[in-house]
Amino acid sequence: MLARLESVADTFDFDALRAAEFARLDAQNIAYLDYTASALYGASQALGHADRLACGIFGNPHSEHVASRNSGAAMDAARAATLAFFDADPALYDVCFTANTTAAIKLVAESYRFGPRCGLILAADNHNSVNGAREYARRAGAPVAVLPLDEELRLDQAADRLCGIITAQGPGLLAFPSQSNFSGVRHDLALVDEAQGLGCDVMIDAASGGACGGLSLTRHAAEFVACSFYKLFGLPTGVGALVVKKAALARLDRPWFSGGTVAFVSVAQQRHALLPGHEGFEDGTPNFLDLAAVESGFAFLDRIPRAALRTRIAALTDYFLRRAANLKHVDGSPLVRLYGPQCFEERGGTVAFNLLWRDGVAVPYRHVELRARDHGVALRGGCFCNPGAAEKAFGFDRLDTARCLEMLEGGFGVAAFHACLGADATVGALRLSVGAPTSFADIDRALALIASYAV
Repeated sequence: MLARLESVADTFDFDALRAAEFARLDAQNIAYLDYTASALYGASQALGHADRLACGIFGNPHSEHVASRNSGAAMDAARAATLAFFDADPALYDVCFTANTTAAIKLVAESYRFGPRCGLILAADNHNSVNGAREYARRAGAPVAVLPLDEELRLDQAADRLCGIITAQGPGLLAFPSQSNFSGVRHDLALVDEAQGLGCDVMIDAASGGACGGLSLTRHAAEFVACSFYKLFGLPTGVGALVVKKAALARLDRPWFSGGTVAFVSVAQQRHALLPGHEGFEDGTPNFLDLAAVESGFAFLDRIPRAALRTRIAALTDYFLRRAANLKHVDGSPLVRLYGPQCFEERGGTVAFNLLWRDGVAVPYRHVELRARDHGVALRGGCFCNPGAAEKAFGFDRLDTARCLEMLEGGFGVAAFHACLGADATVGALRLSVGAPTSFADIDRALALIASYAV
């Protein structure tokens, strides 16, 4: 399978891409393996945006002069490119620009019509930006339910469990990621159609899906999709989007208004009216200078054939999984514990794992992070703001976590929590994630780092 994947990926020259656009990686001797946290921008993106700013004139878009209209045109182009990336029909979908994925999710959560028979259903595998929506549901007196994970960190019988939850508490909002930021699992998007057939709205966190995409809103027409542009193509940061069905946007009740969102406000009459569509949900002055870089960011991605990128990511990930699984201590005990699927089926280029001492106890992830930094290998450690997947992966259901959390509620710390659970408990993992610039040499450097723990 690996040979087949590599041969397909060879239809595009990824080495040439790296040399032309990401030469700084080799110049600075960095094996960057943290693409789930942020993609890297290409050199041509940075130079193009610098030239755009140096030569262009952009002003606050809420006006009719040339500088304002330039910003408005750039934002319109960014909206169109975003809809195209997600295969969303402009007649059915709109785009609300936000600061990031978190802000896009909050926009939905604070405005959704939660109630006693209109609750929230969360996947256990969610980023905390999604988990936080439960506080809005609770404030409205709405029930909150969770779809659990199986041993591979996939949703466990999600369709059947969803049907049972809706029978018990009524339909509402289902929220799950297209791809796990913890394990790399790609969840079955057929769940969108299942949920809608049961009367639910669906919100997808697409932040970790990466440049490979795979989310087509023509095939799986979720009501809400949240994303951050830097996760896709590195530049700009500080800009995200809510891709939303126009009909679903009209059903949201904003709890407030602000500059830029209103047709009128009367202080004397204590009345206001929101503008229609995205304008009623984009608070204040938009980040118009950075939004001017979005269209060219998508154009940069379009230079890389999507199929070739998928097979390249698959080959790199499979290469790491197979070799890491075979690393041993001198006595034959395993050096690596992998979480999630052990092959590339229905997964992306994100892998969570721990290194193990010879007695099977996990090496503290912070220890590995620091050694990796000193060796020029960029990995990430922790639970990656995904406590549900972490709890399942680390077996917290078998530990006295409730007592430890209650005891530490007034002053939580990872070290104290670990001490409470016991020295044998695992608290935090390492995460390796790959992108278009990643080379097999980068993976080899990570594997050599891991092998340095063998005793």
